[in-house]
Amino acid sequence: MPDRQPTAARVRPLLQGLTALALCLALAWGPAPAVSFDPEALVSHARQRYGAKAGRAVGSWQALLAQAAGQDEQEKLRLVNSFWNNALIGGEDITIWGQVDYWATPLQSLAQGSGDCEDYVIGKYFSLLHLGVAPEKLRFVYVRAQIGSQSIAHMVLGYYPQPQAEPLVLDSLVDRIQPARNRPDLTPVFSFNAQGVYMPGGKQSSVEGIGRWRDLLSRMRSEGFQP
Repeated sequence: MPDRQPTAARVRPLLQGLTALALCLALAWGPAPAVSFDPEALVSHARQRYGAKAGRAVGSWQALLAQAAGQDEQEKLRLVNSFWNNALIGGEDITIWGQVDYWATPLQSLAQGSGDCEDYVIGKYFSLLHLGVAPEKLRFVYVRAQIGSQSIAHMVLGYYPQPQAEPLVLDSLVDRIQPARNRPDLTPVFSFNAQGVYMPGGKQSSVEGIGRWRDLLSRMRSEGFQP
């Protein structure tokens, strides 16, 4: 099993990056987003831009999506979570990309074979949107994760079967999808999706768009996605 544990050195840039992401999701997506693409074109693009190994990795992702398409929602969650947790080796942006904070597209993450916690979440999020999971059921969740004696900044994907339901947690650190109550090591700070930012206690605020997320969407469009 690869070591996917984040380090304390990532806390400040991750917090900055996640806050920026929270601020721009709604404007970037608008209501009821969907993700479409030509699977063969994505594989071809990955092969031409990143090499044969990347083409095979993206091909494996497309095969996973085809397999999951006919399954019920719980099985889609399981398949997508398992795929991304095994497709990437955990690392830090400064090592992978030479930048303190970088949000990789799914193709870039698969080409590198590595990513940090938000790259896992981005891959899972776009996969589940493509498979028809309603966007309001999915939230990026910024948490404090207790790793031994350290409390570190971390991101997971939350799945909410109903608006007020307890979420299921899709995590790059723990392969098993579990209800939030079974993850006492995670302390939520806030969560967000296209509809807004959600704070503990039920407080909700609107979000505004800024550059990083739109830059990610722009790069995805250049790769053949239609978000």
